[in-house]
Amino acid sequence: MTLFRRNLLKLTAAAAISLGASATMSTAQEVTLRLHQFLPPQANVPKNIIIPWIEQIEEASDGRIKIDHFPAMQLGGTPPELINQAIDGVADIIWTVSGYTPGRFPHTEVFELPFMMTDAEAASRAYWEMSQKYMVEGEFSDFHLLGAWVHGPGIIHSSDPIMAPEDLNGVTLRAPTRVTNMMLTGMGASAIGMPVPAVPEALSKGVIDATVIPWEVTGALKVPELVTNHLEFGDASLYTATFLFAMNKDAYDAMPDDLKAILDANSGADFSAAAGKQMQLDDGPSRDAALDLGNNVTTLSPEQVDAWRAAAQPTIDQWIAEVADQGMDGAALIDEAKALMEQYSN
Repeated sequence: MTLFRRNLLKLTAAAAISLGASATMSTAQEVTLRLHQFLPPQANVPKNIIIPWIEQIEEASDGRIKIDHFPAMQLGGTPPELINQAIDGVADIIWTVSGYTPGRFPHTEVFELPFMMTDAEAASRAYWEMSQKYMVEGEFSDFHLLGAWVHGPGIIHSSDPIMAPEDLNGVTLRAPTRVTNMMLTGMGASAIGMPVPAVPEALSKGVIDATVIPWEVTGALKVPELVTNHLEFGDASLYTATFLFAMNKDAYDAMPDDLKAILDANSGADFSAAAGKQMQLDDGPSRDAALDLGNNVTTLSPEQVDAWRAAAQPTIDQWIAEVADQGMDGAALIDEAKALMEQYSN
């Protein structure tokens, strides 16, 4: 049983007592939901987070909730279309990267800024808390939010070794979000935004020379078989990406109250924190696999990381200026996110 599965069991058990009385009065209505996401089922997030979540929901509801899982975009469309699929009802539940629709969810970008996070569990709990304060009645208002989390430290995987920011000059590199594109372009790279499923083909065909992704997804994408150099930032993280686990509002509202309660018991802050923690835990085996292939894994010293921090600072300054035009106090959001992450790291 995975750590994530154990955490889900605890969440559901905590709600079971309060659900007991209402369950006997239930109409025994059954609901089938379609869950759509962009990775194959053997990838870590589906295998260790999404599928255990589905199983737990079905078990906790005694089979009254059935969730049909459609991985790897089996319902059609592209990863950037997933959030609209949840809103429009093409799918009932989706998992996606918020940055696949650049600029649409500006508050989420505070966690994607350079060197913001190191602990995905604490950052995910902070992200959920700030989503409730700033986003659910704003940029998230068109869907029902089930989870909001981040992955572990983002690193650079490249054909040729990269050590310093100036080594990015002339490198064509995949980036996942608007903020990481800004940062890497500012450092001299030709940054290309693309969903993660497109990375293997782009690397194999030479469309890109490098990519930034966390370790946990490299195995499913076979990245260590396509490039041999991997750059880590010590105790720091060059970036992270924010995820959305979202549900169609009408589908949620149509459910009987006792089934909504089961979804609610397996959603929210604890679920988000557990998902972030699981993603970071899954970095280890994928990193070991790259080492087993004989690849070069370089970990920068604190002094070397400082050079990257300095090169990334203009991106943070630019973001603060941009969101000010949208009526957001970017500096205050950064301070709030950092304070919450520190609080939840203790």
